[in-house]
Amino acid sequence: MRVVIAGSSGLIGSSLVAALRGAGHDVLRLVRRRPSGPDERGWDPPAGRIDGGALDGVDAVVNLCGAGVADKRWSDARKQVLLDSRTVPTEVLAAAVAEHGVPVLVNSSAIGYYGDTGDEVVDETCPSGTGFLAGLCRQWEAATAPADEHARVVRMRTGLVISPAGGLFGKIKPLFTFFLGGRLGDGRQYMPWISLDDAVAAIRFVVEHDVSGPVNITAPSPVTNAEFTRTVGHALRRPTPWVAPAFALKAVLGEVAEEGLLAGQRAVPRVLEQRGFRFLHPALGAAVAAAVER
Repeated sequence: MRVVIAGSSGLIGSSLVAALRGAGHDVLRLVRRRPSGPDERGWDPPAGRIDGGALDGVDAVVNLCGAGVADKRWSDARKQVLLDSRTVPTEVLAAAVAEHGVPVLVNSSAIGYYGDTGDEVVDETCPSGTGFLAGLCRQWEAATAPADEHARVVRMRTGLVISPAGGLFGKIKPLFTFFLGGRLGDGRQYMPWISLDDAVAAIRFVVEHDVSGPVNITAPSPVTNAEFTRTVGHALRRPTPWVAPAFALKAVLGEVAEEGLLAGQRAVPRVLEQRGFRFLHPALGAAVAAAVER
């Protein structure tokens, strides 16, 4: 297959490029700067422009674009950046997929689509929740609409990625290393996680197989924050006695803490399991251990 990837320089994107090429696929990367290699094509999402010929003979487009949700406190301006960085590229790509007859669009979304679900197990049939993140994901997914009648569209609702560097684990590892690891709030909020290897394999799976609609890109065993904290501490051989109080997190991070750290989703990958996808790391302990070993 010939696959075009937008957002190929990120944590998932760079690994996905390597995995697809390793499987024998021809991969082209959309870049916002001047293309500097034979595998790059230029585009400018705000201007609605993609280089001529970039989608010629392409079998699938994978869109991984989006500014980091937890990188900064959510001011009104930051919320607009988070929205625009997702919906604008998606609208441009969806329209291009329809115009050029590309048969597959695989588009990012996030598990935050479901809002805070408490102990309730949620799969792809469950409705969207409330809050900024849920609304962001709804608009993000709605931006794929121009391609719906022309292509097989997959809307990936990705969980927290466990990787040797970067992603969730890369951010918290230094805290645990210096004996500062601990649970967030009461620790009862669920964390729908997935290893980087499985996230990349799942994206390749939906590119190569006849899957469409929403797909939870998460491991089959979501855990609470308290369990997650114990597991990481065990893997790094560090105690985890500390607690970051909810009020302190909210005071420092505002809505980022309320929706991103203290809320959670007990989400399961029902579609992937029903279609026969096999996880390399179905349990958190193995995923964290693999990340530590690397």
